[in-house]
Amino acid sequence: MSEQRSPEARGTPRGLYALKPWYTRRLRVVVDGAAHRGISPDVFTALGVVAAVGAGAAIAVAWWPVALVLLAARLAGANLDGAVARARGVSRPWGFVLNEVGDRASDLAMFAGLTLLAVRTPEAIWVGPSWPAVAWVLTAAVAAGLPTFASLAAAGAGAPRLNGGPFGKTERCLAAVVAAAVPTWLPAIAALVAVGSLATAAVRLARSHDALGAAA
Repeated sequence: MSEQRSPEARGTPRGLYALKPWYTRRLRVVVDGAAHRGISPDVFTALGVVAAVGAGAAIAVAWWPVALVLLAARLAGANLDGAVARARGVSRPWGFVLNEVGDRASDLAMFAGLTLLAVRTPEAIWVGPSWPAVAWVLTAAVAAGLPTFASLAAAGAGAPRLNGGPFGKTERCLAAVVAAAVPTWLPAIAALVAVGSLATAAVRLARSHDALGAAA
């Protein structure tokens, strides 16, 4: 996905997102090879989504080692599309659109897997209100979209497009792997994702408010 944003436009990385530059450097040989062969950055966007779908299937049956590998591939695809676009000099606005759609589709695939895992793990009930685990997963899925909505809304108003945490995409992937490894923890993990996502949306809105106020 050929993103148009400079590091400054993305804002200061927070949470595990701060590891993205390091991860991208580890993938440098792939970036150089793809640029040399003229491979479209959109290929890596598609591969990331396919990996996320596979990860969702692995999560649904609690194959956490497979989910770990495939979610790492999903994150690699999200890194490589922009890196390849910049290396080839083919960054374009439509690439930004595809990047966002690909990320949201990948999140949906992951949460679909978590939902199926919740259905298959009837003993994973939250201690207290006794809500089914699936309700917590669906709540987490909705909440997980709020940070992106906050960032895109602010970007539409002229603020930088913010990424990262405190609980962003990388943290969600890690939480999903832990849930697949220990399904009985799923309600607590889903609650953590929901609360962390709300906190992340609040942080991004506050930083965007400051940026827009400074630009006024």
